[in-house]
Amino acid sequence: MTFSRQHTTIIFLILSVLCLTPVISPPVALLMGIVFAQLLDHPFPDKTKKATSFLLKASVVGLGFGMNAQTALQAGKEGFLFTVATIVFTLLLGIRLGKLFKVNKIISFLISGGTAICGGSAIAALSPVVKAKQNQISVALGVIFILNSVALLIFPLIGQGLGLSQTDFGLWCAIAIHDTSSVVGAAAKYGDEALRVATTVKLARALWIIPLAFGAAIFFKSKDTKVKIPYFIGLFVLAIIINTYIPAINLLSPYIVQIAKAGLTLTLFLIGTGLSAKLLKSVGMLPVIQGTALWLAISLVALITIVYL
Repeated sequence: MTFSRQHTTIIFLILSVLCLTPVISPPVALLMGIVFAQLLDHPFPDKTKKATSFLLKASVVGLGFGMNAQTALQAGKEGFLFTVATIVFTLLLGIRLGKLFKVNKIISFLISGGTAICGGSAIAALSPVVKAKQNQISVALGVIFILNSVALLIFPLIGQGLGLSQTDFGLWCAIAIHDTSSVVGAAAKYGDEALRVATTVKLARALWIIPLAFGAAIFFKSKDTKVKIPYFIGLFVLAIIINTYIPAINLLSPYIVQIAKAGLTLTLFLIGTGLSAKLLKSVGMLPVIQGTALWLAISLVALITIVYL
């Protein structure tokens, strides 16, 4: 069946609106976008690229209103060395795997950074710093969120099968699952204590976006380019501070976070619509292999460390 441009536009707009409702989860939004890209011609490819860039940045800032600086810093102090060790291990292994599988340098770094810290939010923060192109961002986010959705489904089953305690499972989720939303989702299925541990550790981990962005800016800059940290990272920190120290904002914070999450869901759909068969074929399976190998490695190492050390 062939659709006219008008019909394609209507379908695109309906799906976009649906992504702003609680009916559609982030993994489903990404899947919808990918299916759309295979079956229909994108009606607004150029405008979508600009919208995706803005939505990613705005959503990252909005998520800052769901974080408490004191809670995050306290959780960070308690597991500081473990957090640093796992982040460094993931980054180094990810970059090494990228070289091994001959993955594009920027895509490899984005996948590694997203796996090490907090999935899509980390990729959103790092992409402007390393001057990633839209197709590179799309591939990295696609890999991360596909694995993210798999983790959301299988982690509670593995935890129950191994008899992990609430605390151990919460810690494992925070380290081995990419995105905060899926960490919360998996931990909530396991229990209240798992949810508390997973949330605090993941929030502390998310703060490492900032030093990683600084490091990336230095590592990837060219000789004639000044190191500039994107303004929205500063706004992200400011949002955390405002949410923590200005009580009046607490009435609005849940709504801001809800809007930010909806923005991320819509962003995932828009990203999926850019993952056409032509693009996927040009990229190949190597980034998926790199991302999967890295995710399995950090999941296994973190699990063994938590259980036996």
